[in-house]
Amino acid sequence: MYNVAILFERQLIELDADQIASLHEGVDEEITYHLLLPVTESQFAIRASMAALSDGVIAPDLEPDVLAELENTERLAGEEGLNSSLELFRARNMNATSALAEGDPIDELIDLVKQYDCNEAIILTEPHIVREFLHIDWASRARRKINVPTLHLLENYTFGQQAAI
Repeated sequence: MYNVAILFERQLIELDADQIASLHEGVDEEITYHLLLPVTESQFAIRASMAALSDGVIAPDLEPDVLAELENTERLAGEEGLNSSLELFRARNMNATSALAEGDPIDELIDLVKQYDCNEAIILTEPHIVREFLHIDWASRARRKINVPTLHLLENYTFGQQAAI
């Protein structure tokens, strides 16, 4: 069994699934992809913290029920994106599992790699030039913490487009 952990920022598209599949053509073992999509609740927590610290000057206070509703909406959107991405893999007869990351995405990736004894990790993100330059992007952080080959790809870009960036 060849296990591949995939951490991605947003719902994958057909291009992403096709390119990932092409990376493993010729692998003789059965491959299982383990999809991990973070739920981006942090923006609401930061806003709530800023409101609390600034007494509502920087950002208006968020009522607990409003914050809970926003987090629930974000979670549902995450589940929808994860399920759609999973279906892309299954439509290509690719074995896949899926999970939402509720904590730090890299910590959750580490756990996923250990849980499935993954042979490699693929991280798909939008371009983050400053983060990449400072080596604080997901791929750089993951490479420092997991002991498997880690590939960084750009979501929704062909390999040729990625090479040109």
